[in-house]
Amino acid sequence: METTFVHTDRETPSQLRAGGSTTATSQPELSRKIAALSDLTAQQLRTEWRRLYRCQSPRLSRDLLIRNIAYRMQELAYGGLSKATQRRFIALTKELQKSGSIASDPGPRVRPGSRLVREWRGRTHTVVVAEDGFEYAGKPYSSLSKIAQAITGAHWSGPRFFGLNRSKAPGVQSELNASDAVGEGEPGNG
Repeated sequence: METTFVHTDRETPSQLRAGGSTTATSQPELSRKIAALSDLTAQQLRTEWRRLYRCQSPRLSRDLLIRNIAYRMQELAYGGLSKATQRRFIALTKELQKSGSIASDPGPRVRPGSRLVREWRGRTHTVVVAEDGFEYAGKPYSSLSKIAQAITGAHWSGPRFFGLNRSKAPGVQSELNASDAVGEGEPGNG
C-alpha cells in the first residue's frame, strides 16, 4: 500500500490549523499520516517537504526528512514554538555567531548575603548565600540541590526546592525581596 499526501490545492498555515484537507483533524489521523511517511519513497518525501515547507528540501537523509516532515505536520496541526522560545533561540543563535559558543545558563541568581528560608515537615531551614556557594546549618555547600537533599533525604532541584524557579515548590517561604534577587524566578511567599 502506497500513500502519498500530494495535493493540488495550496492551503495557508492558518487554513491548515483550522482543519484544512492536509492536516489531521484528530490525533489518530495525524498519527496515521506520520506513520505512513515511512512508506514513501525519497522523491515522495521531497515532494511532501515542498508542500509543507513551501521550499526545496535540503539534502538530508531519508530518516531526517521523515522526522522533519512529521514535525512540520504536528506544528501545523497543533502550533509551533511559543514566541518566547523563538526569541530565546534567536538570542542564542546571535550569541553563538558572535562568540563562537553559548554560555550555559546559570539559572536563577541571588546576591551573597541573601537568606533563603524553607519550611519542611514543620521545621524551618535557613540558607545563607555566600560568595562561593551556600551555608546551611553552619556547613558550606556548593549547591542548593545538595542542601535540599540534606534536608529531605531525596534528590531535589535546589532552586525549585527553595522557590527560585517559576514553578516553586509548595510550602516555600522566603525572606528574599526584589533587592535581594537578581534574574528571573524571584520567590514569593507561598
